[in-house]
Amino acid sequence: MLKPALVILAAGMGSRYGGLKQMEPVDEYGNLIIDYSIFDALEAGFERVVCIIKKSIEQDFLDVIGNRIKNKTELTLVYQELDMLPAGFSLPKERIKPWGTAHALICCKDALHGPFAVINADDYYGKSAFKTIYSYLACPHSRGEYAMVGYLLKNTLSDYGAVSRGVCRVDENSRLKSIEECTGIVKHGTGGAFMRDSHIVELNGSTIVSMNMWGFDVGIIAELEAGFPEFLRGCKGEAQLKCEYLLPTAVQGLLSSNRASVRVLKSADQWYGITYREDMPIVKAAIRALKAQNAYPEKLWG
Repeated sequence: MLKPALVILAAGMGSRYGGLKQMEPVDEYGNLIIDYSIFDALEAGFERVVCIIKKSIEQDFLDVIGNRIKNKTELTLVYQELDMLPAGFSLPKERIKPWGTAHALICCKDALHGPFAVINADDYYGKSAFKTIYSYLACPHSRGEYAMVGYLLKNTLSDYGAVSRGVCRVDENSRLKSIEECTGIVKHGTGGAFMRDSHIVELNGSTIVSMNMWGFDVGIIAELEAGFPEFLRGCKGEAQLKCEYLLPTAVQGLLSSNRASVRVLKSADQWYGITYREDMPIVKAAIRALKAQNAYPEKLWG
């Protein structure tokens, strides 16, 4: 059995943040959130990292992170481009937004040959999350048996605006019953709330949500590839410019058709992320506090 790989989704444009937030340092040594994720992943046992980026940021990516970590682990770059579409489909005029996280994994099909974890480049997940997902992936599972690290909603909200989260329903056996990608979630009391069909939907702070930390076997890529044409056929009119093929939605489709099962590995860790520029001081303060607790060396890579 091949050792699990770590796949990092880093092709997003960071539109709400106002720039390429993946490139913003979170400590005085120039390290990014992605540095801390890779550090935690290597500590957990991962030995190979696959980063999905846009070709246009390749040199910037290598300058600020790639050249630093390639001596620490096996690094593979994969490119997610707008014109990577199935036969019979053409790129809509004026489309500039990437096609989403599920499409990003399709772009990896030639780079992955065994089990792998998936994370976002701009989310801090916590050390225990990497250890938990690695332990799951390091054991043999039947095809279509996946995993997801679930977080408490109250630990994942921003003080500065709305966020998108995969809101989960989990059964008594820690199996994912359903996942719904919900947008516009804001803090509300001790939990969150968002609008659906002009109605306010309130969410308990203990609601389990996905932060896009998944554990898959390589068969997921064929499933995503098979579903992509149907997704594209459903993008019509102005939606062609912004619609995204997202992992939570794709996984929900597999659950609904009984083609997959997902074990939810719960995490009580505090999530940190950079959705808005105002989030950055909070993330920097959290990193300083973790270093003070000796969770990380002062100079991450020595």
